[in-house]
Amino acid sequence: MIEKGDQLPDFELLNQNGETVTKKDLTGSKVVLFAYPRAATPGCTRQACGLRDRMPDLDGARVVGISPDLPKALKKWKEKEGLPYDLLSDPEHELLEALGAWGEKSMYGKKYMGVIRSHWVVGENGEVLDARVKVSPAKSVELAAAYFSG
Repeated sequence: MIEKGDQLPDFELLNQNGETVTKKDLTGSKVVLFAYPRAATPGCTRQACGLRDRMPDLDGARVVGISPDLPKALKKWKEKEGLPYDLLSDPEHELLEALGAWGEKSMYGKKYMGVIRSHWVVGENGEVLDARVKVSPAKSVELAAAYFSG
């Protein structure tokens, strides 16, 4: 699990357009990286649109989403919701696991493995400045914006 003070792990994932995005591509700007279970579901849409709407409060930070969804699904959702940022596809959940955002969940009494909704604020040099794992959609947006307001 990645915690405050750790370096964001190296990664190479496809975005919604099938273009490769790496950790190096994010270096040089602050980033709010958020993990969500599935595109176009109510909670995920609340988190993604909330971050979109609060971008003016994020002090110029770049927002990037990550889920196991394939690029085609990400592109459709991005266009539908007018999301002005990249959505990364991690179908093998390699980065999600490294971040600590992949684990056991439970629904209707059944246990399964899936994405644990989370977000991280990452500094220009790749250092994790804030880590919030297992957070509600609304709380994720609120805490990300609060980080920048001091």
